[in-house]
Amino acid sequence: MEPTASRAPEKFLKPYDPKTVEPAIYKKWEESGYFNPDVCIAKNVTSPDAEPFTIIMPPPNANGSLHAGHALFVTLQDIMTRYQRMRGKKTLWLPGADHAGFETQSVYEKKLEKEGRSRFDMQPADLYREIYDFTMASKSFMEGQLRQLGASCDWSRQMFTLDERVVDVVYKTFKKLSDDGLLYRGSRIINWCPKHQTSLSNLETNRISRVDNFYYFQYGPFVIGTARPETKFGDKYVVMHPDDTRYAQYTEGQQIPLEWINGPITATVIKDEAIDMTFGTGVMTITPWHDQADFDIAKRHDLPFEQVIDWRGKLLPIASEFSGMNIKDARAKIVEKLKEKGLLVKVDEAYAHEVPVCYKCEREIEPQVRPQWFITMQPLAQNATEAIKDKRVNILTEQHEKIALHWLENIQDWNISRQVVWGIPIPAKLCEACQDGFVDIDDTQHTCPTCGGAVTKDPDTFDTWFSSGQWPFATLGYPDSTDFKTFYPTTVMETGADILFFWVTRMLMLGLYRTSDVPFKYVYLHGMVRDAKGKKMSKSKGNVISPIDVSDQYGTDALRMGLTVGNVPGADMNLDPKKIEAYKKFANKLWNITRFILENNTSTPDQPTALPIPDEALRHEFDALTADVTREMEQFHFYLAAEKLYHYIWDRFASEILEESKLIFKHDASTDSGQATSERAARQETLLYILRNSLKLLHPFMPFITEEIWSSLPNAGLLMVEHWPA
Repeated sequence: MEPTASRAPEKFLKPYDPKTVEPAIYKKWEESGYFNPDVCIAKNVTSPDAEPFTIIMPPPNANGSLHAGHALFVTLQDIMTRYQRMRGKKTLWLPGADHAGFETQSVYEKKLEKEGRSRFDMQPADLYREIYDFTMASKSFMEGQLRQLGASCDWSRQMFTLDERVVDVVYKTFKKLSDDGLLYRGSRIINWCPKHQTSLSNLETNRISRVDNFYYFQYGPFVIGTARPETKFGDKYVVMHPDDTRYAQYTEGQQIPLEWINGPITATVIKDEAIDMTFGTGVMTITPWHDQADFDIAKRHDLPFEQVIDWRGKLLPIASEFSGMNIKDARAKIVEKLKEKGLLVKVDEAYAHEVPVCYKCEREIEPQVRPQWFITMQPLAQNATEAIKDKRVNILTEQHEKIALHWLENIQDWNISRQVVWGIPIPAKLCEACQDGFVDIDDTQHTCPTCGGAVTKDPDTFDTWFSSGQWPFATLGYPDSTDFKTFYPTTVMETGADILFFWVTRMLMLGLYRTSDVPFKYVYLHGMVRDAKGKKMSKSKGNVISPIDVSDQYGTDALRMGLTVGNVPGADMNLDPKKIEAYKKFANKLWNITRFILENNTSTPDQPTALPIPDEALRHEFDALTADVTREMEQFHFYLAAEKLYHYIWDRFASEILEESKLIFKHDASTDSGQATSERAARQETLLYILRNSLKLLHPFMPFITEEIWSSLPNAGLLMVEHWPA
């Protein structure tokens, strides 16, 4: 019987067009319900007894468009999710969005500035309502972008960091910390942004290199140095190291009358081992309200101290004639006055140092003393340290494990108060009489338990990292839900290396504290996505690459391959549009391979019972590739797995195996021998075998084109729930 030629579907006659394919494919996936592990079990795709695999999505900020870093985390987490789903595991990727407290409010404040408005002229409730509407609109837009990037997460379980369930967990953690003696309210040095009028976490504080003047002043018998003469009005203590022989004649507590900025004062000598004898003259005055080291010295010696600079960066009445002046404007005038009094010794005009600034407005941070809620971190950090050392949680890059342990072993108490409207309100009351603060999550205490005085609600909100630090167990319905019992501890936390301290370690500490178990078993950290030349992306440089624009131009699959190949865990990567364009060509190559195979496919009633040796060898070769790729996937080496598949399909399958097959098909067409027909049929089987399984192996990396091609193969269901090749 003559073999019947098969024609490839008409769509393969045209180049692959991602724009027409991707939306329809994602709609098909979402409508199937297979993103939900419960549906996979109900439809017998997954066994009810299967091992769970869980990723809780690091919630993107719901305040704007996704950037290249978001595209990278979506790609990596989706690769893991699709792979484990095809491995038959009970797979949950739970999506979410972050209200992002100060981050979102600062974004909205820029919008207000463009409209000629200010949040300081608004009622807090009105500002909150406007930011809420803005955030919800941005959140919906962001979720659409996640879909465009192919995220196969379970949208039926999506969470928002302001959802009632999350807030309830956060409040109970706050109360437990208080009950366990790990929470206190105290006046300590904080990072204060004079523009945004809030304290900031270390993450929200950048350090920039700057060259300033460094001034040396005569302070009685001593010469002191400072880059900030505007803080020196309250300096009444002169500090030196107790072992510094240069100042051995001065004794602890000795009082020395001297002339200073606003007239005569009496300075007191303090001896403290924190002083660096090699820096400057080895003697310094302290400004405890506006410097952490000075604050620590003052606390150790029980010294009183006074605020010199107000909350908006202006000098207070202690500065006499300079009162009300902006500190930058006042600096030169203060130096000039000291010079007129003969107290300016010299000026070093090349003092290079780092200055802390707000990461949103780049306004210089002013250290201030303010009553805030602090968590005592050492006991929590000890538990996290033990979990890392015992390998209950595995940080997959050795260097980051060492960094995490170093940070945990040198941890400071955590200020969790923020002076912003947008966020989770702190459930506490403040006494108007004795200034005491106490936790009241049920809002039932209306008098001070310390003195019986009248109380007011604490106006502050939580640091976003405090609420998001509870994300893994809060999203899963801790403590009683089926999801928590099934999917906790989660399997992998994949996120940026830059938030290892601020989020990953805090999730570890708070997860252990609340649940007595680690929140995740593996930590996979990715680096920063830089531009093609390795420079950090920024709007000011004009080198920002929008992943959505790139996806529109080259296709999502090409973008995902560009973000994966060569991307070593923990290391920064360069994103070059030319590289992504190369993977668009790879997608077209895969498309053309399929067209050739389908066009040359025939059906005959007498398929060979045994494969010829060449075809058997090709299958063994491919099976070895499958085993190799599977090993790389299990070891989280996605960059290697993707690269090996790329080179096999392009360099081996397309360039060699298909070219050899063309000769076999040409020979068969020129002869009527049964042997030739059998060889052709065997090769057709082999090509289909390699194509089918190549699509399975490629699916986690390039889900759209592989699903579209799969749908044209015989007996095709949905590729996303096919079994991974054995």
